[in-house]
Amino acid sequence: MSRTRILSHRLLHACLAGVLIVCAIHQARANPFDRTLANGMKVIVKEDHRAPVVASMVWYRAGSMDEVNGKTGVAHVLEHMMFKGTAVVPPGEFSRQIARAGGRDNAFTSRDHTAYFQQLHKSQLALALKLEADRMVNLQMSEEEFAKEIKVVMEERRMRTEDQPPSRLFEQIMATVYTAHPYRTPIVGWMNDLENMTVEDAREWYQRWYAPNNATLVVVGDVDAAEVFALAQTHFGPIAARALPTRKPQREPAQSGTRRLVLKAPAELPRLVLAYRAPALRDVAQDWEPYALAILSGVLDGHDAARLDRRLVRDRGVALSAGASYDGISRGEALFFLDATPAGKASVAELEAAIKDEIHNIVEQGVSQQELRRVQAQVVAGQVFQLDSMFNQARLMGSLQMAGLPHDSLQVQSDRLLAITSEQVQAVARKYLVDDQLTVAVLDPLPLTERKAPAPSPGLRH
Repeated sequence: MSRTRILSHRLLHACLAGVLIVCAIHQARANPFDRTLANGMKVIVKEDHRAPVVASMVWYRAGSMDEVNGKTGVAHVLEHMMFKGTAVVPPGEFSRQIARAGGRDNAFTSRDHTAYFQQLHKSQLALALKLEADRMVNLQMSEEEFAKEIKVVMEERRMRTEDQPPSRLFEQIMATVYTAHPYRTPIVGWMNDLENMTVEDAREWYQRWYAPNNATLVVVGDVDAAEVFALAQTHFGPIAARALPTRKPQREPAQSGTRRLVLKAPAELPRLVLAYRAPALRDVAQDWEPYALAILSGVLDGHDAARLDRRLVRDRGVALSAGASYDGISRGEALFFLDATPAGKASVAELEAAIKDEIHNIVEQGVSQQELRRVQAQVVAGQVFQLDSMFNQARLMGSLQMAGLPHDSLQVQSDRLLAITSEQVQAVARKYLVDDQLTVAVLDPLPLTERKAPAPSPGLRH
């Protein structure tokens, strides 16, 4: 199961004191600069002079949540088509030019956005920006190239979803949790929609969303911010802004009872996933519940003393593995996940009851100050370690910008995480980890002999 996690991940082990962590974060984040071009394109630059390299990313605020029924997967399909050439750059030549310059490139699509990136020597930044600006307005999509690439995308769906029971389970969870919100559809798209997609669908998506006033350029590396702004103006500045579609509010109706699903698929072991609806971060300075949920995730998972591993795996022996995750950075709603695999003769029902026992313990008894401080240090340390990578710095800032949050708010978020109290962790567990907010999903394994042999890969980009 693959989910982008920003506020909370599988937390990294650390013994750093909170004050030292905050100091390190402050030093690493001292210099993001930003500017908006006359055409509405946002440019964010973070100087990092540790090595003569640069990470460059162009983000479009258009993902699968912006799609309509019958055309699911078109955002991801267009991501593939963006490498199919322009009038001056033949199909495949974009990546070849980046490779010849000693760099690498790729792209990814999410529910909230689509992003394209290059990592290369700082002297080649102008090449990357020139190529990105060209395909922002001059992309050519032929019937022939589309016919080939849609088969690649369908094969990607078969390999990464249909032949992978955990991925199928996650897809079914999202379609069950959400009845109205567009997060219910898979990023790769439903197979029937892919089978009936046309090149005109991709062209329409490109013309609708790929405009400078719907894009953000993020550059992190051994650069001078003023020079990057000048390069951005040279390459992207002449591109005219376009009118963008009106985005209407899309809220999921209130849930009023536990939802359940069972997926039967060839697999070695059963799997249990509990998905609770939860709030996403909207105001980095005023919200507190998303930060408390991030700490709650760390209390349950991510280190040797975490409750799920210690109590369910080692003490009670009802789980082979157990984890928790929460991602509060999104344009839509958020989910708090608990997932586990039963051990020995333990049933899925017994495992679910054991997990709920741990939730009940937190609701009734709270979290000790010692446990809270240890988890807070580990959560913030995880953020510090992420900043060791220029690519991760660019990805973090871009994700925040796409979610409508300040790209330079990482320090504020760290301070807010360190200010969360035991009572607040207890409060969010009591409020959100309840049956009326819950969807339970079970992978019921069939014999592995029933698994179909995978088809040969046509060579996927990512």
